Amino acid sequence: QDIDPLDLEWRNRAVLAQEAGVPPGVHSLWIINKSGGLVYHKTYADIPHIDVNETMRLASMWHAIHAMSIQISPVEGCTGIELLETDQFDLRCTQTPTGTKFFVTAAPKTLGLEHLLRSVYDLYSDYVMKNPFYEMEMPIRCELFDTNVLSAVRNHNAQLGNY
Repeated sequence: QDIDPLDLEWRNRAVLAQEAGVPPGVHSLWIINKSGGLVYHKTYADIPHIDVNETMRLASMWHAIHAMSIQISPVEGCTGIELLETDQFDLRCTQTPTGTKFFVTAAPKTLGLEHLLRSVYDLYSDYVMKNPFYEMEMPIRCELFDTNVLSAVRNHNAQLGNY
């Protein structure tokens, strides 16, 4: 039987994260509007609970750090921090042309997060932005978006060998 080297690498990284006591796969998804306000947050792993005020404060801090990184970067055309790696988690961020930021936290060295963020952005475009009842810059309350994002996260984690 042929073993896909990428699949083997993903599974090895998941095992290493579990041995370190870090839940494998995607931990959480955050969406921040262009003003730095948290409009969406969901947790997908067994990680310590963060209360609502702390969540909003962390989102605001990330928005500020992301903006500062653009200004102080020595690299011409820098669009901000895309990956923050720690011993306990990785944070992968992408920013849309309109300034909305999407980021996920996941186990260290989790692969494919940029692809997951692209999928979430596509779901956001389909289920949030096309929803006639959604008001820009407001918290996202859309059941179809929630359901499809959960499915995307589960599919991503399943590829890693995590459920």
